[in-house]
Amino acid sequence: MSIKIKTKEEIQTMSDGGKILADILNTLKTESRIGVSTGYLDSKAEALCKKYKVKSAFKDYNGYGATICTGINDVAVHGIPSESELLESGQILSIDMGLIYQDYYLDSAITLPIGEVDDKGIKLIEVTKLALKRAIEVAVEGNTVGDVGFVIQNIAKISGFSVITQMTGHGVGRKLHEEPFIPCFGNQGEGIVLKADMTLAIEPMINEGGSEIFIENDGWTSRTLDGSRSAIFEHTIAVGKRRAKILTQ
Repeated sequence: MSIKIKTKEEIQTMSDGGKILADILNTLKTESRIGVSTGYLDSKAEALCKKYKVKSAFKDYNGYGATICTGINDVAVHGIPSESELLESGQILSIDMGLIYQDYYLDSAITLPIGEVDDKGIKLIEVTKLALKRAIEVAVEGNTVGDVGFVIQNIAKISGFSVITQMTGHGVGRKLHEEPFIPCFGNQGEGIVLKADMTLAIEPMINEGGSEIFIENDGWTSRTLDGSRSAIFEHTIAVGKRRAKILTQ
């Protein structure tokens, strides 16, 4: 296993790119309203990449055809945007985006309510956001990948939800997916020991119902097997000695 430890200069470059990604996602969040298509959001993201002179990390990655991934309700991850898919009140929407800035990859995701969303949907969003916050807090030197996954899984469990086990977070840097992989579950003290200046994409993926997902015939879109809603939040971070640095904010 080869895990890349980044230099301070590399982390600064990734932080500069992460600020751009955060700005794009904030714009997409503002644009995500009733009647807007996920295809429009994708076109907006592509236009913003051109404006900032960055490249999409997702488009053409293993044949993927869009700039962002979108997920409405039971779509967990890797949903493909479409002009015919219109946002409606009561839905929850995830937007996952990666970009390439000066040959470094950044990856981030948000989930948001569209119009009036029921209390359990709002709880799912807030719990997933909290899981990311707490996971980042334990992403410090000397802790393990298992510590990160344990926090995510525990927060989901005590909230009455479940984590996706078939997809993981990951290292990120010169490639979109680097080692180590960061599952949404784990045991404290187990797994790879984190070292300062590792750069990781931590992404809690939490389902309202069971943890099982399946992949649609398009080869990308994953849905919860029981039709329950799913949420994701993600940041690219640099592991610190005492505190991680969030690079995508």
